[in-house]
Amino acid sequence: MIDLYTAATPNGHKVSIALEELGLPYRVHALSFDKQEQKTPEFLRINPNGRIPAIVDDGFAVFESGAILIYLAERAGQLLPADAKGRSRAIQWLMFQMGGVGPMQGQANVFFRYFPEKLQGAIDRYQHETRRLYEVLDTRLGEAEYLAGDYSIADIATFPWVRVHDWAGVSLEGLVHLQRWLAAIEARPAVQRGLQVPARPTDNEALVKTAQTMLIR
Repeated sequence: MIDLYTAATPNGHKVSIALEELGLPYRVHALSFDKQEQKTPEFLRINPNGRIPAIVDDGFAVFESGAILIYLAERAGQLLPADAKGRSRAIQWLMFQMGGVGPMQGQANVFFRYFPEKLQGAIDRYQHETRRLYEVLDTRLGEAEYLAGDYSIADIATFPWVRVHDWAGVSLEGLVHLQRWLAAIEARPAVQRGLQVPARPTDNEALVKTAQTMLIR
């Protein structure tokens, strides 16, 4: 049984979606950002960086969402091509999300929604860069059904961020291939189940409080 330490954020949803897609049994530990549970000594022994998500599999801890996705895909023998070039392609797009979409959209979220001062230059910079990265995704998805060709952990990593594009104030207008991809993934039953893990705040105030206290990457 895999223990999943998570919260209702895009990075958290990457792992719950992957677990659902792979059909691996897991137990959910929902961490409260309000209570700073991600900074407790117990959790820091699992993830020294004090962020979600993290997993423990038979006593073996894995942190960083991209590393968790690779670990789970290799463990199950699914969602990551076996051939060297196919595997590299999937990991390239996974790293594109980890190093680009996540950090840039995360900063767009902060400056657009939460920063106490309205710094229009910072808002424009991160929204424009997020949109540029979306355009890269759109171009790729005009060439292939999914980012690595077949559905993979690269799609699972990227989807939870793109689906909340409006929270960062970034439009998908004109990105027809990206919109097609987003709808196709959102329709998958395993994805729908993964998005419900853990139960999300039901009121706007709770949602805002969660987002304000999380460290987005």
